[in-house]
Amino acid sequence: MKTGEVSSVEPTVTKAAWRWWAWPPAVLLVAAAVAPLVGYWLFNVDDQRLVDLDVYRTGGQAILDGRPLYEFITPAPQLLPFTYPPVAGLLATPLAALSWPVAQWVWTVGIFLALAVTVGHAFRPAMTRATTRANGLRNGLRNGLATPLLFAALMIACTYLMPIRDQVRFGQVDILLVALCLADCVARRPWWPRGLLIGIATAVKLTPGVFLIYLLITSWGRDHDRGQRRTLYVAVLTAGLLTVLPFLVIPQDAAQFWFSALLDSDRLGANTGTTNQSMRGMLLRLYWPEPLSTGLWLALVAAVGWYGYRRAREALAAGDTLTAVALTALMAVLLSPVAWIHHLAWVVVVLGALVGDGRDRVRLWVAGGVWLYYVVPIPWWGVTIRAAEIPVVSPVIGRIVQNAFGLGALGLVWLLGSWLPRRRARLDDERARLDDESDR
Repeated sequence: MKTGEVSSVEPTVTKAAWRWWAWPPAVLLVAAAVAPLVGYWLFNVDDQRLVDLDVYRTGGQAILDGRPLYEFITPAPQLLPFTYPPVAGLLATPLAALSWPVAQWVWTVGIFLALAVTVGHAFRPAMTRATTRANGLRNGLRNGLATPLLFAALMIACTYLMPIRDQVRFGQVDILLVALCLADCVARRPWWPRGLLIGIATAVKLTPGVFLIYLLITSWGRDHDRGQRRTLYVAVLTAGLLTVLPFLVIPQDAAQFWFSALLDSDRLGANTGTTNQSMRGMLLRLYWPEPLSTGLWLALVAAVGWYGYRRAREALAAGDTLTAVALTALMAVLLSPVAWIHHLAWVVVVLGALVGDGRDRVRLWVAGGVWLYYVVPIPWWGVTIRAAEIPVVSPVIGRIVQNAFGLGALGLVWLLGSWLPRRRARLDDERARLDDESDR
């Protein structure tokens, strides 16, 4: 199956999904449900409000003022430096033109628009099936409301995932990058050259570069897809041009990032902190000798990367593009030296891959369990357990719980890469058997 296809048997969406009068109530429902979260963080004390947005905006202002991009820090008590590639600073300059209150509201609305794009693509098979079933209903009201209400429910559920709550809390950019990469891979008829959005995302925050590897390994070899190769070329060209551009506009900042700031992982924050749920973060919290931790991390990167990308290639070859994207997305979290909890915004795509078209109740239950797991702040329970200083329990159980989201991401790689294909094959065999029996 080619990029942009999710299922070869996906039913066609009819006009029932797009009855305009059904969507305003759904939007109002989402707005009412997320209002407590938005209100809490946008009306929080000023120095705790959307602190990462403050970094982006201050970085844009530094460029406009001609000040060094990688030498400023935001005001106390945060004291945060700019850690993104220089093109991100250039793209942030419009934020500097906005007042701080306006920037906060504009950014927050943007977060939810990006989440809407992500939910729409990640759960498209389930919403398509809901629309198809609604088309058979004689009740016109139920017919028109089925898809909008399902979309609203999914939006609300995904908003309260901890990684998405943190998007709102910090004013983060992650969900926008998720939307860009996902749309580039699964949009049916994109109006842009496929690969453009992955290239932009990679240039802005580097970690989406895992999709360049995904495109590379699915472009050559047995069952390769020539469309993937074209997408790879566009993505690499786009990322390359956006990387070179700052050397022409802000050359000193560009050189400082690529030859100095990029190599200093401590600029990102305390790598041993609970919020770093990457494999390296989990190893660092063991406080073993650095050569040992580094060696183990590199070995795990090789092993998990090999397994994850292999399964992603198999998923694409089997026609399950969404699962291939979800597996690749998890590589961005696990293989990176630093992956904060808000980087796990990719879990929205994972949930969409697990739900599928919504016909398999077992998959729905599994997706529900994953959703709940990433709603509750389990890693912080680990911090509490460790602080209790209970012999054995605190140093062992506390540490495991503290790493819950990173360990969960490893489990999701297995779930998508091994369990899901077996589950799908089992259901296909059962359906084939039932068809044979009905033909007799």
